[in-house]
Amino acid sequence: MLRNLAIDFDSFFASVEQQDRPELRGQPVGVAPILAESTGLIAVSGEAKKLGLKRNTRVAEARQLCPGIVIVESRPEVYIDYHRRLKAIIESCVPVKKIQSIDELECELTADFAADPARARQLALAIKAKIARDAGDHVRCSIGIGPNWFLAKVASDMEKPNGLVVIDDADIPGKLLHLKLTDFCGIGEAMEQRLRAAGIDTVAQLYRTTAAQLRAVWGSVEGARFHAWMNGGLQERAPTEHNTIGHGHVLPPAGRNSETALAVLHRLLQKAAMRLRHTGHYAGRLSVSVRYTDDTRWGDDRHFNETQDTLHFTHVLNALWAARPRAHQRHAPLQVGIVLSDLLEGTAHTGDLFTAETENTRTRLHSAVDTLNKTFGKNSVYFGGAHGATDYAPMRIAFTRIPDPELEEIDRSLNRRLRPITVSPLDASVDE
Repeated sequence: MLRNLAIDFDSFFASVEQQDRPELRGQPVGVAPILAESTGLIAVSGEAKKLGLKRNTRVAEARQLCPGIVIVESRPEVYIDYHRRLKAIIESCVPVKKIQSIDELECELTADFAADPARARQLALAIKAKIARDAGDHVRCSIGIGPNWFLAKVASDMEKPNGLVVIDDADIPGKLLHLKLTDFCGIGEAMEQRLRAAGIDTVAQLYRTTAAQLRAVWGSVEGARFHAWMNGGLQERAPTEHNTIGHGHVLPPAGRNSETALAVLHRLLQKAAMRLRHTGHYAGRLSVSVRYTDDTRWGDDRHFNETQDTLHFTHVLNALWAARPRAHQRHAPLQVGIVLSDLLEGTAHTGDLFTAETENTRTRLHSAVDTLNKTFGKNSVYFGGAHGATDYAPMRIAFTRIPDPELEEIDRSLNRRLRPITVSPLDASVDE
C-alpha cells in the first residue's frame, strides 16, 4: 500500500532565482551567502550542474570551471516566501504531513490513492502541473511515492531533475538493487564503512541482513527501524528534539578585531535568545567559539540554572570573553559562534525561589522587546553589547531549519509588522 509522497524541489534556491529573475533563465547560476570569491555556493542551477558544478564549490573555483556562471547573493526572504506559497499549493492537492526542510515536504496519501498506483501517479502529475501554473514553470520538483516516508524519499532521488518514481510493495527490493548504499537516507560515509566492515557491500546484501544484525551495526534500535523502513514497514521515527540553538558568522576583513568580534557575538546571542523564547525553551549552558585567521581556535562554555534571560546570557558572555587566554587576544578573529544548549521545555522549568521577582520582571521586558522587533523589524530594540554590529549576521537558511522572517528579519508580506495594522476611517489619511 502506498502511504507517503515525498516532494523534493530541484536546485531550489537557484530555481527560485531563475523564476523570480527572467534574465537568469537558461544560464548557469550559483547562489552564494555573500558576494565573496572565497565563499562556497549554497545552490547551483540545473545548467551549472550539467557543467559539473556542485553545491559548496567555492565561488572562485566555480568561475574557473564555468566562466559564464552568474553568481547571485542569497535572498532568504524570497526563498521562504516561495516555500510558503508552494506548501499552500501542495496542500490544495494532498495533506502535507511534515516539512522536512525548506525544499522538501512529506505528504500523506488518502485511502483512495493509497491502493491505486496509477491514481497516485496522476496525483503527482497534477501537483507538478499546479506548481507550474501557480508558482512558475522554472520551479520544478522530483516526486517519490512509497509505502512509507523512507522509501518515498529514496524514490524522489532516483530520477532527477523533475522526476516521478513510484515504489510499491511489489517493487521491494527489485527496484532498489541498482542503488548504492549511500543512496539510502541514514547511510553516510561513516555508516557505509561500518556496513562494509560487517560484510555488507551491496544493497542486495543489505536486504538479506536481519533486523538484529542491523541493530548491531548501528549499535542502537535505529538499525532495527532502518530494517523495517527499507522493507516498507511503518516503524515510528524518533521525534525531533530541540538540542541546541545557535548562530555563527564569518567576519568581513574590516571587522577582524576583538571589539567587532565581541559585538557580533552579542548580536548572535540576542538572535539565539529570541529564538529560544519563541520555541518556549530555557537554556542551561552558553558556549562561545572563535576561529582565528591563522586557523587557531578558542572556545569555552559555562553552565547555569536554566533561563531565557538575555541579560543573564550577556553577563555570561562577557565573563567568558574576559577570561579567554591572553595569547588569543592578540590574534585576528575570523569566525565567531554562539550556542545555547542544555535546553529544557518551558513546561518543565521551575523558577528559582530567590530570583522569582527578577525573573518575572525580565520576562515581561524580553516579551516587550521581542514584540517590538517582530512588529517593526529586527534591531528596532537591542541590548547595547551589539551596538555597531546590528547589520552583521543576516538571516541565513539551513536546509534543515527554516527561519521565521518575523523573528530574524522584517517580514515584508506583513508590511513590516507582526500583525496587520487596521486603520480607522479617522486615521485613514495619516501617512504611517
